Amino acid sequence: MNDHLFAVMQRRSKLLARIAIQRGQAAEIGSNLEAPLAIADKGLAVACFLRSKPLLVAGMVALFVIRRRDAIGLVKGAWRLWKGYRQLTAFSAWLSSPP
Repeated sequence: MNDHLFAVMQRRSKLLARIAIQRGQAAEIGSNLEAPLAIADKGLAVACFLRSKPLLVAGMVALFVIRRRDAIGLVKGAWRLWKGYRQLTAFSAWLSSPP
């Protein structure tokens, strides 16, 4: 009976050591995935924002079609479109707010 208990305790200690190693491996895998998952999360947030603003997306597509040959002009135009959109939404919110 004593030998059986000793064998069980040995097996338990080996399993606990194996669990500790696997826990360390899982933590390492998790830390390696942290940066890609953060990027994916930001991409999803951008996609949700763009999905909720179809007029903005249409304006960006129109700007790209109009100025497709000039990359710097495209960036400038996109920036101007973004600023204009922000001003328009702020003005709209100001108009709809009660006096």
